[in-house]
Amino acid sequence: MSAPNQEEQDLPSNFTGPKGVITDWRRFKLDSVDQSLPQKKRELLRQMSTPREDDKANRKMSVQEYEMIQDEDEHCLKRYRKQCMQEMHERLSFGPKFETVHELESGEAFLEVIEKEHRLTPVIVHIYQQGIKECEQMNSCLDCLAAEYPTVKFCRIDAVATGAAERFSSEVLPTLLVYKAGELLGNFLAITKHFSEEFFATDVEAHLNEYGLLPEKEFTACMEDHDEADQVE
Repeated sequence: MSAPNQEEQDLPSNFTGPKGVITDWRRFKLDSVDQSLPQKKRELLRQMSTPREDDKANRKMSVQEYEMIQDEDEHCLKRYRKQCMQEMHERLSFGPKFETVHELESGEAFLEVIEKEHRLTPVIVHIYQQGIKECEQMNSCLDCLAAEYPTVKFCRIDAVATGAAERFSSEVLPTLLVYKAGELLGNFLAITKHFSEEFFATDVEAHLNEYGLLPEKEFTACMEDHDEADQVE
């Protein structure tokens, strides 16, 4: 077998290929070692996590290591996977995070949020009226979606506060307006006419996704939902 080339010898510790994944796993296991484990097993884990200098980062996983990984409980594997996903999200994420629905008090505030928000941030504004059941349901739905899509700025404003109440009569409420970079991308008057009498956040989400108006969900949110489902099973 030919000797490893210089590139392989100089692999950084955070190399992200298969060899790097093995090294990351070893280090993760070392950090997660239960001090109540027998000394012999802890020593083996330490050796797995810190290979000899002549092995470098490209040392193949031994049969003993593989069997030990296979024996580890599923919870530890989930934590490792979740940590990797969170690190990936931190590298890829950009822009501000909101996570809640913002109440707009005036037409000026309405215009400001549309014109001054980051150009990559979708802005979804719910125009509502007190006492309308569908508007109250929509407010609850947007509270849920704001937590699931923290890079989207969800807002609501009373039709009277807009200064153009005559344009937003009860017949066209609730209304959802979707903007990005100051441009109106979606104008959904009386949006609940597309739903059944009892509708939920998933219905609103599906409607917006039909028009491509929502970004991909957060990695962390997806991972938490997946872990919760696993626990139920």
